[in-house]
Amino acid sequence: MQQTIMYKSTRNSDLRVTSSQAILQGLAPDGGLFVPEKLPVWDGDFRRLSEQSYQETAYQIMRLLLTDFTEEELKDCINKAYDAKFDDPSMAPLRHEGDAYYLELFHGKTIAFKDMALSILPHLMTVAARKNQITDEIVILTATSGDTGKAAMAGFADVPGTKIIVFYPKDGVSRVQELQMRTQRGGNVHVVGIDGNFDQAQTGVKKIFRDPEMNRRMKAQGLRFSSANSINIGRLVPQIVYYFYAYGQLLRQGAVKPGERINITVPTGNFGNILAAYYGKRMGLPVKKLICASNENKVLVDFFRTGAYDKNRSFKLTSSPSMDILVSSNLERLIYRISGDDSEQTAKLMSALSSQGVYKITDGMYTKLSDFYGNYASEEETAEEIAQVYRDCGYVIDTHTAVASKVCRKYREETKDTTPVVIASTASPYKFARAVVCAIEPEMAEKTDSELIDELQTLSGVRIPEAIEDIRKAPILHNTFIAGDGMEKEVASWLGLS
Repeated sequence: MQQTIMYKSTRNSDLRVTSSQAILQGLAPDGGLFVPEKLPVWDGDFRRLSEQSYQETAYQIMRLLLTDFTEEELKDCINKAYDAKFDDPSMAPLRHEGDAYYLELFHGKTIAFKDMALSILPHLMTVAARKNQITDEIVILTATSGDTGKAAMAGFADVPGTKIIVFYPKDGVSRVQELQMRTQRGGNVHVVGIDGNFDQAQTGVKKIFRDPEMNRRMKAQGLRFSSANSINIGRLVPQIVYYFYAYGQLLRQGAVKPGERINITVPTGNFGNILAAYYGKRMGLPVKKLICASNENKVLVDFFRTGAYDKNRSFKLTSSPSMDILVSSNLERLIYRISGDDSEQTAKLMSALSSQGVYKITDGMYTKLSDFYGNYASEEETAEEIAQVYRDCGYVIDTHTAVASKVCRKYREETKDTTPVVIASTASPYKFARAVVCAIEPEMAEKTDSELIDELQTLSGVRIPEAIEDIRKAPILHNTFIAGDGMEKEVASWLGLS
Protein backbone atom coordinates (compact mmCIF):
# COMPACT_ATOMS: atom_id res chain seq x y z
CA MET A 1 0.00 0.00 0.00
CA GLN A 2 1.35 3.42 -0.97
CA GLN A 3 2.31 5.66 1.94
CA THR A 4 0.69 9.06 2.39
CA ILE A 5 3.13 11.94 2.07
CA MET A 6 2.33 15.09 4.02
CA TYR A 7 4.09 18.44 3.61
CA LYS A 8 5.69 20.63 6.28
CA SER A 9 6.98 24.19 6.29
CA THR A 10 10.75 24.58 6.35
CA ARG A 11 10.21 27.10 9.17
CA ASN A 12 7.59 25.22 11.21
CA SER A 13 7.60 21.42 11.26
CA ASP A 14 4.36 21.40 13.26
CA LEU A 15 2.49 22.68 10.21
CA ARG A 16 1.35 19.70 8.12
CA VAL A 17 -0.74 19.86 4.94
CA THR A 18 -1.59 17.56 2.05
CA SER A 19 0.12 17.93 -1.32
CA SER A 20 -2.97 19.57 -2.82
CA GLN A 21 -3.11 22.09 0.04
CA ALA A 22 0.61 22.84 -0.39
CA ILE A 23 0.09 23.46 -4.11
CA LEU A 24 -2.83 25.79 -3.45
CA GLN A 25 -1.00 27.83 -0.83
CA GLY A 26 2.30 28.06 -2.72
CA LEU A 27 4.13 29.67 0.20
CA ALA A 28 3.60 28.59 3.82
CA PRO A 29 1.93 31.19 6.09
CA ASP A 30 5.19 31.64 8.05
CA GLY A 31 7.13 32.44 4.88
CA GLY A 32 8.66 28.96 4.71
CA LEU A 33 8.55 26.55 1.79
CA PHE A 34 6.58 23.32 1.79
CA VAL A 35 8.68 20.14 1.73
CA PRO A 36 7.67 16.46 1.87
CA GLU A 37 7.98 15.18 5.44
CA LYS A 38 9.94 12.30 3.95
CA LEU A 39 11.05 11.48 0.45
CA PRO A 40 9.55 8.24 -0.85
CA VAL A 41 11.77 5.64 -2.48
CA TRP A 42 11.12 4.89 -6.13
CA ASP A 43 10.55 1.16 -6.35
CA GLY A 44 10.46 0.80 -10.11
CA ASP A 45 12.50 -1.32 -12.48
CA PHE A 46 15.26 0.42 -14.44
CA ARG A 47 14.70 -1.69 -17.53
CA ARG A 48 11.04 -0.77 -17.54
CA LEU A 49 12.01 2.88 -17.12
CA SER A 50 13.86 2.69 -20.43
CA GLU A 51 10.64 1.59 -22.18
CA GLN A 52 8.27 4.18 -20.72
CA SER A 53 6.87 7.28 -22.38
CA TYR A 54 7.31 10.63 -20.69
CA GLN A 55 3.72 10.50 -19.51
CA GLU A 56 4.18 7.05 -17.98
CA THR A 57 7.35 8.13 -16.19
CA ALA A 58 5.60 11.26 -14.94
CA TYR A 59 2.85 9.21 -13.35
CA GLN A 60 5.27 6.73 -11.77
CA ILE A 61 7.22 9.54 -10.05
CA MET A 62 4.48 12.06 -9.26
CA ARG A 63 2.13 9.50 -7.68
CA LEU A 64 4.77 8.94 -4.98
CA LEU A 65 4.73 12.58 -3.91
CA LEU A 66 1.22 13.84 -4.70
CA THR A 67 -0.53 11.16 -2.72
CA ASP A 68 -3.90 12.83 -2.20
CA PHE A 69 -4.48 12.97 -5.96
CA THR A 70 -6.29 9.94 -7.33
CA GLU A 71 -4.82 7.92 -10.19
CA GLU A 72 -7.52 9.27 -12.50
CA GLU A 73 -6.90 12.89 -11.45
CA LEU A 74 -3.14 12.67 -11.81
CA LYS A 75 -3.19 10.89 -15.16
CA ASP A 76 -5.71 13.42 -16.48
CA CYS A 77 -3.43 16.31 -15.44
CA ILE A 78 -0.41 14.62 -17.03
CA ASN A 79 -2.16 13.86 -20.31
CA LYS A 80 -3.47 17.43 -20.60
CA ALA A 81 -0.03 18.88 -19.89
CA TYR A 82 2.23 16.73 -22.02
CA ASP A 83 0.56 16.70 -25.40
CA ALA A 84 0.90 18.23 -28.87
CA LYS A 85 1.91 21.62 -27.43
CA PHE A 86 5.41 20.11 -27.23
CA ASP A 87 7.16 19.99 -30.59
CA ASP A 88 8.96 16.70 -29.88
CA PRO A 89 6.97 13.54 -29.10
CA SER A 90 9.46 12.53 -26.40
CA MET A 91 8.86 15.90 -24.63
CA ALA A 92 12.49 16.04 -23.42
CA PRO A 93 14.89 14.38 -25.90
CA LEU A 94 18.42 13.49 -24.84
CA ARG A 95 21.08 14.53 -27.37
CA HIS A 96 24.50 12.86 -27.33
CA GLU A 97 26.94 15.52 -28.45
CA GLY A 98 30.67 15.13 -27.92
CA ASP A 99 31.28 13.51 -24.55
CA ALA A 100 28.06 14.72 -22.89
CA TYR A 101 24.33 14.12 -23.05
CA TYR A 102 22.22 17.28 -23.37
CA LEU A 103 18.71 16.92 -21.95
CA GLU A 104 16.66 19.31 -24.11
CA LEU A 105 14.02 20.78 -21.84
CA PHE A 106 12.87 23.50 -24.23
CA HIS A 107 10.43 21.81 -26.58
CA GLY A 108 7.33 23.27 -24.94
CA LYS A 109 5.21 26.25 -25.84
CA THR A 110 7.61 28.93 -24.56
CA ILE A 111 10.86 27.12 -25.47
CA ALA A 112 12.33 26.99 -21.96
CA PHE A 113 12.54 24.32 -19.26
CA LYS A 114 9.86 26.04 -17.17
CA ASP A 115 7.28 24.56 -19.59
CA MET A 116 8.02 21.09 -18.20
CA ALA A 117 6.42 22.04 -14.87
CA LEU A 118 4.21 24.99 -15.76
CA SER A 119 2.29 23.02 -18.35
CA ILE A 120 0.92 20.82 -15.59
CA LEU A 121 0.70 23.24 -12.64
CA PRO A 122 -2.59 24.90 -13.74
CA HIS A 123 -4.22 21.48 -13.98
CA LEU A 124 -2.86 20.38 -10.60
CA MET A 125 -4.05 23.63 -9.06
CA THR A 126 -7.60 23.49 -10.41
CA VAL A 127 -7.95 19.87 -9.25
CA ALA A 128 -6.48 20.85 -5.85
CA ALA A 129 -9.02 23.68 -5.51
CA ARG A 130 -11.87 21.30 -6.27
CA LYS A 131 -10.55 18.68 -3.81
CA ASN A 132 -10.40 21.28 -1.03
CA GLN A 133 -13.78 22.90 -1.80
CA ILE A 134 -12.11 26.21 -2.65
CA THR A 135 -14.48 28.61 -4.39
CA ASP A 136 -12.25 31.70 -4.22
CA GLU A 137 -10.65 32.91 -7.44
CA ILE A 138 -6.94 32.04 -7.37
CA VAL A 139 -4.53 34.89 -8.09
CA ILE A 140 -1.15 33.63 -9.26
CA LEU A 141 1.49 36.12 -8.13
CA THR A 142 4.90 35.53 -9.65
CA ALA A 143 8.32 37.13 -10.06
CA THR A 144 10.40 36.07 -13.04
CA SER A 145 13.99 36.34 -14.16
CA GLY A 146 12.83 35.75 -17.71
CA ASP A 147 11.31 32.32 -18.35
CA THR A 148 8.93 31.52 -15.50
CA GLY A 149 6.72 34.51 -16.29
CA LYS A 150 5.98 33.57 -19.87
CA ALA A 151 5.59 29.86 -19.11
CA ALA A 152 3.24 30.61 -16.21
CA MET A 153 1.15 32.99 -18.30
CA ALA A 154 0.95 30.49 -21.14
CA GLY A 155 -0.26 27.88 -18.66
CA PHE A 156 -2.80 30.02 -16.80
CA ALA A 157 -4.05 32.29 -19.61
CA ASP A 158 -7.86 32.22 -19.60
CA VAL A 159 -7.99 29.28 -17.15
CA PRO A 160 -11.37 29.71 -15.39
CA GLY A 161 -11.18 30.74 -11.75
CA THR A 162 -7.66 32.18 -11.99
CA LYS A 163 -5.84 35.45 -12.58
CA ILE A 164 -2.08 35.86 -13.01
CA ILE A 165 0.21 38.81 -12.27
CA VAL A 166 3.86 38.63 -13.35
CA PHE A 167 6.61 41.04 -12.28
CA TYR A 168 9.91 41.11 -14.18
CA PRO A 169 13.05 43.32 -14.09
CA LYS A 170 12.53 45.49 -17.17
CA ASP A 171 16.24 45.81 -17.90
CA GLY A 172 17.21 42.32 -16.75
CA VAL A 173 15.76 39.95 -19.39
CA SER A 174 16.56 39.28 -23.03
CA ARG A 175 14.62 41.07 -25.75
CA VAL A 176 12.91 37.83 -26.76
CA GLN A 177 11.94 37.07 -23.15
CA GLU A 178 10.46 40.54 -22.73
CA LEU A 179 8.51 40.38 -25.98
CA GLN A 180 7.18 36.94 -25.09
CA MET A 181 5.71 38.37 -21.90
CA ARG A 182 4.47 41.68 -23.26
CA THR A 183 2.62 40.01 -26.15
CA GLN A 184 0.87 37.42 -23.95
CA ARG A 185 -2.84 37.15 -24.64
CA GLY A 186 -5.44 36.39 -21.99
CA GLY A 187 -8.10 38.38 -20.21
CA ASN A 188 -6.81 37.24 -16.81
CA VAL A 189 -3.16 38.21 -17.41
CA HIS A 190 -1.23 41.25 -16.11
CA VAL A 191 2.47 41.85 -16.85
CA VAL A 192 4.50 44.48 -15.01
CA GLY A 193 8.10 45.58 -15.56
CA ILE A 194 9.86 47.00 -12.50
CA ASP A 195 12.86 49.27 -12.06
CA GLY A 196 15.04 46.77 -10.22
CA ASN A 197 16.44 43.26 -10.45
CA PHE A 198 14.90 39.83 -10.02
CA ASP A 199 15.80 39.58 -6.34
CA GLN A 200 13.83 42.78 -5.67
CA ALA A 201 10.86 41.43 -7.62
CA GLN A 202 11.01 38.11 -5.75
CA THR A 203 11.31 39.84 -2.37
CA GLY A 204 8.34 42.07 -3.24
CA VAL A 205 6.18 39.09 -4.15
CA LYS A 206 7.01 37.28 -0.89
CA LYS A 207 6.20 40.45 1.07
CA ILE A 208 2.78 40.70 -0.59
CA PHE A 209 2.08 37.02 0.18
CA ARG A 210 2.73 37.62 3.88
CA ASP A 211 0.91 40.97 4.19
CA PRO A 212 -2.08 40.33 6.52
CA GLU A 213 -3.94 43.47 5.40
CA MET A 214 -3.58 42.57 1.73
CA ASN A 215 -4.80 39.04 2.44
CA ARG A 216 -7.77 40.41 4.39
CA ARG A 217 -8.76 42.58 1.42
CA MET A 218 -8.30 39.62 -0.93
CA LYS A 219 -10.51 37.37 1.19
CA ALA A 220 -13.23 40.03 1.35
CA GLN A 221 -13.48 39.92 -2.44
CA GLY A 222 -13.30 36.14 -2.80
CA LEU A 223 -9.66 36.03 -3.92
CA ARG A 224 -6.62 34.11 -2.68
CA PHE A 225 -2.94 34.17 -3.64
CA SER A 226 -0.88 31.29 -4.92
CA SER A 227 2.44 31.10 -6.75
CA ALA A 228 3.79 29.65 -9.97
CA ASN A 229 7.41 30.21 -8.92
CA SER A 230 9.50 27.22 -7.93
CA ILE A 231 8.70 28.05 -4.31
CA ASN A 232 5.48 26.14 -5.12
CA ILE A 233 5.96 22.41 -4.56
CA GLY A 234 3.67 21.88 -7.57
CA ARG A 235 6.48 23.30 -9.69
CA LEU A 236 9.22 21.24 -8.12
CA VAL A 237 7.66 17.76 -8.22
CA PRO A 238 7.18 17.68 -12.03
CA GLN A 239 10.84 18.67 -12.46
CA ILE A 240 12.00 15.49 -10.73
CA VAL A 241 10.36 13.53 -13.54
CA TYR A 242 12.66 14.54 -16.36
CA TYR A 243 15.79 13.36 -14.57
CA PHE A 244 14.31 9.87 -14.24
CA TYR A 245 13.22 10.09 -17.87
CA ALA A 246 16.75 11.09 -18.89
CA TYR A 247 18.12 8.03 -17.12
CA GLY A 248 15.65 5.87 -19.02
CA GLN A 249 16.89 7.37 -22.29
CA LEU A 250 20.52 6.69 -21.31
CA LEU A 251 19.56 3.06 -20.77
CA ARG A 252 17.76 2.96 -24.11
CA GLN A 253 20.81 4.41 -25.86
CA GLY A 254 23.13 1.91 -24.18
CA ALA A 255 25.09 4.68 -22.46
CA VAL A 256 24.71 3.14 -18.99
CA LYS A 257 23.74 -0.18 -17.45
CA PRO A 258 20.82 -0.48 -15.02
CA GLY A 259 21.85 1.02 -11.69
CA GLU A 260 25.06 2.57 -13.04
CA ARG A 261 25.59 6.06 -11.64
CA ILE A 262 25.58 9.27 -13.66
CA ASN A 263 26.47 12.91 -13.02
CA ILE A 264 23.98 15.72 -13.63
CA THR A 265 25.01 19.29 -14.46
CA VAL A 266 22.43 22.04 -14.02
CA PRO A 267 22.67 25.77 -14.74
CA THR A 268 20.89 27.32 -11.80
CA GLY A 269 20.10 30.61 -10.11
CA ASN A 270 17.06 29.99 -7.92
CA PHE A 271 18.23 26.41 -7.18
CA GLY A 272 14.91 24.72 -8.03
CA ASN A 273 16.08 22.75 -11.07
CA ILE A 274 19.09 21.21 -9.36
CA LEU A 275 17.10 20.63 -6.15
CA ALA A 276 14.74 18.47 -8.23
CA ALA A 277 17.75 16.39 -9.30
CA TYR A 278 18.83 16.14 -5.63
CA TYR A 279 15.35 14.95 -4.64
CA GLY A 280 15.57 12.43 -7.48
CA LYS A 281 18.83 11.11 -6.08
CA ARG A 282 17.34 10.81 -2.59
CA MET A 283 14.44 8.87 -4.12
CA GLY A 284 16.73 6.32 -5.75
CA LEU A 285 17.99 7.78 -9.03
CA PRO A 286 21.61 6.56 -9.41
CA VAL A 287 23.44 9.91 -9.27
CA LYS A 288 27.07 10.31 -8.23
CA LYS A 289 27.57 14.09 -8.36
CA LEU A 290 25.27 17.07 -8.81
CA ILE A 291 27.22 19.79 -10.60
CA CYS A 292 25.87 23.26 -9.80
CA ALA A 293 26.73 25.72 -12.59
CA SER A 294 26.52 29.48 -12.03
CA ASN A 295 27.28 32.56 -14.07
CA GLU A 296 29.17 35.56 -12.65
CA ASN A 297 26.48 35.94 -9.97
CA LYS A 298 28.17 33.02 -8.24
CA VAL A 299 26.63 33.18 -4.77
CA LEU A 300 25.84 29.45 -4.89
CA VAL A 301 29.39 28.51 -5.89
CA ASP A 302 30.77 30.43 -2.93
CA PHE A 303 28.23 28.73 -0.66
CA PHE A 304 29.29 25.24 -1.73
CA ARG A 305 32.94 26.16 -1.29
CA THR A 306 32.69 27.87 2.10
CA GLY A 307 29.35 27.05 3.75
CA ALA A 308 28.56 30.77 3.89
CA TYR A 309 25.72 32.28 1.86
CA ASP A 310 26.37 35.98 1.29
CA LYS A 311 24.14 38.06 -0.99
CA ASN A 312 26.01 41.25 -0.10
CA ARG A 313 27.76 41.69 -3.42
CA SER A 314 27.32 43.52 -6.70
CA PHE A 315 24.56 42.26 -8.96
CA LYS A 316 25.70 41.52 -12.51
CA LEU A 317 23.60 41.53 -15.67
CA THR A 318 24.81 38.69 -17.88
CA SER A 319 23.99 36.94 -21.14
CA SER A 320 22.30 34.20 -19.07
CA PRO A 321 19.71 36.41 -17.34
CA SER A 322 17.56 33.62 -15.93
CA MET A 323 20.47 32.93 -13.57
CA ASP A 324 21.03 36.55 -12.55
CA ILE A 325 19.92 35.88 -8.99
CA LEU A 326 21.53 36.52 -5.61
CA VAL A 327 18.78 35.10 -3.38
CA SER A 328 18.26 31.44 -4.31
CA SER A 329 14.87 30.69 -2.76
CA ASN A 330 14.94 26.92 -3.19
CA LEU A 331 18.22 26.58 -1.33
CA GLU A 332 16.08 26.87 1.80
CA ARG A 333 14.69 23.41 1.08
CA LEU A 334 18.21 21.98 0.97
CA ILE A 335 19.17 23.85 4.16
CA TYR A 336 16.18 22.26 5.89
CA ARG A 337 17.21 18.81 4.69
CA ILE A 338 20.88 19.03 5.73
CA SER A 339 19.91 20.51 9.11
CA GLY A 340 18.14 17.25 9.89
CA ASP A 341 14.71 18.74 9.15
CA ASP A 342 15.28 21.36 11.86
CA SER A 343 12.73 24.07 11.12
CA GLU A 344 13.92 26.28 14.00
CA GLN A 345 17.49 26.27 12.71
CA THR A 346 16.29 26.91 9.14
CA ALA A 347 14.12 29.83 10.27
CA LYS A 348 17.08 31.40 12.10
CA LEU A 349 19.31 31.16 9.02
CA MET A 350 16.63 32.62 6.75
CA SER A 351 16.07 35.44 9.24
CA ALA A 352 19.78 36.21 9.18
CA LEU A 353 19.72 36.29 5.38
CA SER A 354 16.80 38.72 5.46
CA SER A 355 18.26 41.04 8.11
CA GLN A 356 22.00 40.84 7.42
CA GLY A 357 22.22 39.39 3.92
CA VAL A 358 24.39 36.50 5.04
CA TYR A 359 24.33 33.23 6.99
CA LYS A 360 26.77 30.40 7.63
CA ILE A 361 25.78 26.78 8.11
CA THR A 362 27.30 24.54 10.79
CA ASP A 363 30.22 22.21 10.11
CA GLY A 364 27.87 19.26 10.52
CA MET A 365 25.55 20.64 7.86
CA TYR A 366 28.45 21.39 5.54
CA THR A 367 29.57 17.75 5.56
CA LYS A 368 26.19 16.85 4.03
CA LEU A 369 26.89 18.90 0.88
CA SER A 370 29.18 16.26 -0.60
CA ASP A 371 26.56 15.44 -3.26
CA PHE A 372 27.33 18.81 -4.87
CA TYR A 373 30.13 20.43 -6.81
CA GLY A 374 29.90 24.13 -7.64
CA ASN A 375 31.69 26.28 -10.19
CA TYR A 376 30.93 29.13 -12.55
CA ALA A 377 31.56 30.40 -16.07
CA SER A 378 32.48 33.99 -16.85
CA GLU A 379 30.84 35.88 -19.69
CA GLU A 380 33.90 35.26 -21.86
CA GLU A 381 33.94 31.56 -21.01
CA THR A 382 30.21 31.27 -21.79
CA ALA A 383 30.70 32.70 -25.29
CA GLU A 384 33.75 30.51 -25.84
CA GLU A 385 31.81 27.41 -24.82
CA ILE A 386 29.02 28.13 -27.31
CA ALA A 387 31.61 28.49 -30.06
CA GLN A 388 33.58 25.39 -29.02
CA VAL A 389 30.54 23.09 -28.84
CA TYR A 390 29.49 24.37 -32.27
CA ARG A 391 32.99 23.83 -33.72
CA ASP A 392 33.31 20.35 -32.21
CA CYS A 393 29.79 19.03 -32.78
CA GLY A 394 27.85 21.43 -35.01
CA TYR A 395 25.42 21.69 -32.07
CA VAL A 396 24.08 25.07 -30.97
CA ILE A 397 23.38 25.69 -27.28
CA ASP A 398 21.98 28.70 -25.48
CA THR A 399 23.86 30.81 -22.95
CA HIS A 400 22.51 29.04 -19.85
CA THR A 401 23.32 25.60 -21.26
CA ALA A 402 26.77 26.93 -22.16
CA VAL A 403 27.37 27.89 -18.53
CA ALA A 404 26.53 24.31 -17.53
CA SER A 405 28.62 22.82 -20.33
CA LYS A 406 31.67 24.90 -19.38
CA VAL A 407 31.35 24.08 -15.67
CA CYS A 408 30.99 20.41 -16.55
CA ARG A 409 34.21 20.69 -18.56
CA LYS A 410 35.94 22.32 -15.55
CA TYR A 411 34.70 19.57 -13.23
CA ARG A 412 36.04 16.83 -15.48
CA GLU A 413 39.41 18.52 -15.89
CA GLU A 414 39.68 19.06 -12.14
CA THR A 415 38.53 15.60 -10.98
CA LYS A 416 39.31 13.35 -13.98
CA ASP A 417 35.84 11.87 -13.40
CA THR A 418 34.64 10.08 -16.55
CA THR A 419 31.17 9.21 -15.24
CA PRO A 420 28.50 9.71 -17.96
CA VAL A 421 27.00 13.18 -17.56
CA VAL A 422 23.60 14.66 -18.35
CA ILE A 423 23.61 18.42 -18.91
CA ALA A 424 20.27 20.15 -18.38
CA SER A 425 19.74 22.24 -21.51
CA THR A 426 17.27 24.76 -20.17
CA ALA A 427 16.40 27.05 -23.08
CA SER A 428 16.33 27.17 -26.84
CA PRO A 429 19.19 29.18 -28.34
CA TYR A 430 16.49 31.17 -30.15
CA LYS A 431 15.61 32.89 -26.87
CA PHE A 432 19.11 34.39 -26.79
CA ALA A 433 19.85 34.61 -30.50
CA ARG A 434 22.09 37.68 -30.30
CA ALA A 435 24.42 36.28 -27.67
CA VAL A 436 24.50 32.84 -29.30
CA VAL A 437 25.09 33.90 -32.91
CA CYS A 438 27.67 36.53 -31.95
CA ALA A 439 29.57 33.93 -29.92
CA ILE A 440 29.88 31.78 -33.04
CA GLU A 441 30.15 34.60 -35.59
CA PRO A 442 31.32 37.81 -33.87
CA GLU A 443 31.09 39.72 -37.15
CA MET A 444 27.29 39.46 -36.96
CA ALA A 445 27.09 41.90 -34.04
CA GLU A 446 25.78 44.74 -36.20
CA LYS A 447 22.85 42.72 -37.54
CA THR A 448 19.27 43.24 -36.33
CA ASP A 449 17.61 40.79 -33.94
CA SER A 450 15.46 39.50 -36.77
CA GLU A 451 18.48 38.90 -38.99
CA LEU A 452 20.24 37.06 -36.18
CA ILE A 453 17.26 34.76 -35.73
CA ASP A 454 17.40 33.88 -39.43
CA GLU A 455 21.15 33.30 -39.16
CA LEU A 456 20.62 31.02 -36.17
CA GLN A 457 18.32 28.86 -38.28
CA THR A 458 21.10 28.54 -40.84
CA LEU A 459 23.73 27.69 -38.23
CA SER A 460 21.66 25.20 -36.26
CA GLY A 461 19.60 23.59 -38.98
CA VAL A 462 16.67 23.83 -36.56
CA ARG A 463 13.48 25.48 -37.77
CA ILE A 464 12.58 28.77 -36.10
CA PRO A 465 10.19 27.82 -33.28
CA GLU A 466 6.58 28.94 -33.42
CA ALA A 467 7.13 30.87 -30.17
CA ILE A 468 9.67 33.08 -31.96
CA GLU A 469 7.62 33.51 -35.12
CA ASP A 470 4.66 34.58 -32.96
CA ILE A 471 6.44 37.49 -31.31
CA ARG A 472 7.73 38.75 -34.66
CA LYS A 473 4.17 39.71 -35.58
CA ALA A 474 2.25 39.83 -32.29
CA PRO A 475 1.11 43.22 -30.93
CA ILE A 476 2.40 44.56 -27.62
CA LEU A 477 -0.44 44.15 -25.10
CA HIS A 478 1.26 45.06 -21.82
CA ASN A 479 2.85 48.46 -21.16
CA THR A 480 2.92 48.75 -17.36
CA PHE A 481 6.19 49.82 -15.73
CA ILE A 482 6.59 50.79 -12.09
CA ALA A 483 9.22 51.50 -9.43
CA GLY A 484 10.29 48.47 -7.42
CA ASP A 485 8.52 49.71 -4.31
CA GLY A 486 5.16 50.01 -6.05
CA MET A 487 4.35 46.32 -6.46
CA GLU A 488 1.74 46.04 -3.71
CA LYS A 489 -0.10 49.12 -4.93
CA GLU A 490 -0.10 47.75 -8.50
CA VAL A 491 -1.55 44.41 -7.37
CA ALA A 492 -4.31 46.12 -5.39
CA SER A 493 -5.13 48.44 -8.28
CA TRP A 494 -5.33 45.72 -10.95
CA LEU A 495 -7.44 43.46 -8.73
CA GLY A 496 -9.71 46.37 -7.78
CA LEU A 497 -9.23 45.78 -4.05
CA SER A 498 -11.18 48.13 -1.85
